[in-house]
Amino acid sequence: MWMLPKSKSRISSRTQINIKEVRDGILLLPNNEYRAVIETSSVNFELKSEAEQDALIDNFQNFLNSLPSKLQVLVRVREMDIDRYIETMQRQKEIEKDKGYKSQIDNYCEFIKKLVSGNKILSRRFYIILPFKETEKQKDFSLIKEQLHLNQDIVIKGLEKLGMKAKVLDSLEVLELFYSFYNPSQAKIQPLSTEAIEEVSQPYVI
Repeated sequence: MWMLPKSKSRISSRTQINIKEVRDGILLLPNNEYRAVIETSSVNFELKSEAEQDALIDNFQNFLNSLPSKLQVLVRVREMDIDRYIETMQRQKEIEKDKGYKSQIDNYCEFIKKLVSGNKILSRRFYIILPFKETEKQKDFSLIKEQLHLNQDIVIKGLEKLGMKAKVLDSLEVLELFYSFYNPSQAKIQPLSTEAIEEVSQPYVI
């Protein structure tokens, strides 16, 4: 994440986003609360036939009835960094030996530049956030993690029945998600460093 010059600034930022720690892919929040984050694909409902739509509705109803807890759905819309994509293609061209492929890459890059000229290309990513509240019987983190993993499995299996792909974010991916939330411009040019990850991964008592 960002490298903060002073401890006071670091504490201020951590307080604002209310995250105590990220451990084993799980967000530790104040008031003994925890969150796991699942990234999932989407389904284009409008392109389905009527029979497929009816089946999706039935499966979605079953999915909702099978949920082990409340959940939050996050839809994130971002402007795609086309310049970085073009740079990646140009680097690929440099290592390509076949002149025909080199020419195709040049033509493709020009096509992309013209396609996005004056227009913003947006990407959408979908996340499911699973909550957990610590109880008197479940204070040990290993037990809390086990329960969250069971809930994750139920949700992922339900999403797969809807024709969606899902995966649980690990600690680095969770940190990258928040990093890009709060530092969208910096995230494009400065990826998370090991030092920054260690900085924000340190436990902090609120």
